[in-house]
Amino acid sequence: MTNSKWRFGLPLAIVLATASAAAVANGKCESSGCSGDSQIKTKLQTALDRRPDLGAPGSITVRTRAGVVYLYGEVSTGLARENAESLAEKTPGVARVVDSIFVSH
Repeated sequence: MTNSKWRFGLPLAIVLATASAAAVANGKCESSGCSGDSQIKTKLQTALDRRPDLGAPGSITVRTRAGVVYLYGEVSTGLARENAESLAEKTPGVARVVDSIFVSH
């Protein structure tokens, strides 16, 4: 690859990778495999927010992409984290759960 291709190709690749990651994080997707993601997100976020043992409503944020649920946030115990992950796994339509919940002691 010539210098000019490196100079323009690398930044373009970085921008495209960042945009793709941002789309996943924001729950936006254009493929047909994402049709149920908003329903999964709504059901799960509502269920999590109704559980006082998991913290205040909104303590855990849900993102979805092609049936994969991404959990973010902070809880006070490891048990709360396990309960949130378990609830996500039991939600209809969920293929996999990626748990990024932080436990503060």
